[in-house]
Amino acid sequence: MFCLPSRAGLGLKPEHYNHILEQRPDIGFFEVHAENYMGAGGPPHRFLEAIAELYALSLHGVGLSIGSARPLDRAHLKRLRGLIDRYRPRSFSEHLAWSTHDTGFLNDLLPLPYTSETLARVIDHVDEAQQAIGRQLLLENPSTYVLFEESTIDEIDFLEAIAESSGCGLLLDVNNVVVSTVNHRLDPRAYIDRFPVGRVGEIHLAGYDESVDGAGDRLLIDAHGSPVRTDVMALYRHTLSRTGPMPTLIEWDNDVPDFTTLQAEAIRTDELIAAEATRRNNTRAA
Repeated sequence: MFCLPSRAGLGLKPEHYNHILEQRPDIGFFEVHAENYMGAGGPPHRFLEAIAELYALSLHGVGLSIGSARPLDRAHLKRLRGLIDRYRPRSFSEHLAWSTHDTGFLNDLLPLPYTSETLARVIDHVDEAQQAIGRQLLLENPSTYVLFEESTIDEIDFLEAIAESSGCGLLLDVNNVVVSTVNHRLDPRAYIDRFPVGRVGEIHLAGYDESVDGAGDRLLIDAHGSPVRTDVMALYRHTLSRTGPMPTLIEWDNDVPDFTTLQAEAIRTDELIAAEATRRNNTRAA
């Protein structure tokens, strides 16, 4: 009931509403950010209702602040439940991050130390969120730029422990893997090889920006404003060899191009998904 098709999906942008409704492009699904649709009505909901009649939806949260030391915002959870009940998305996901402090919301998804204390808090928050929305959520691996000295748990072990204890699924963001592993001088392929792919319900791809740090080393930034990079697509192909065909979102949230450009990204991703399906079918038939 809640499974997305194993196709490429795109983020739904207001500038593309009319094109989608008029042209009805062949896209596997559309994703919307929950916080953009928490108002009671208006044009965004009219368009979303029409598009939801035609396409599967994925709902992606950016404001729940799962990793915060503060309690979850119950009013936010109530609005989120209302949105889920209204549109019945095939998937709901959130970030392993925090974005709140006292009564303020920060315009960023911030990392957290991987300690036993943090782990217990995140598990409690995931449990509370799933009970509030009445369904499983997918928790996304973060893109990070710093490591905490107090961390005592490996990131993959941390994510797997959350999923094991709470019953949540995982969202594997391959671009985030490349960003984090390059920034921390780790092996992205080894990260994927250790990841608990049996818990993955969705994959994300995106473009990153590149700079250099104070030591002159590469610094990657999770920018979502360009095509998916070649190294990310190569790691995605390796990921598919482990997961099999999987719903895959192309994230492009900044400097959003025309729909044709986005659709081209979806087409090349669909081709990789189909190629992996063919490879597996041939292997079984051999």
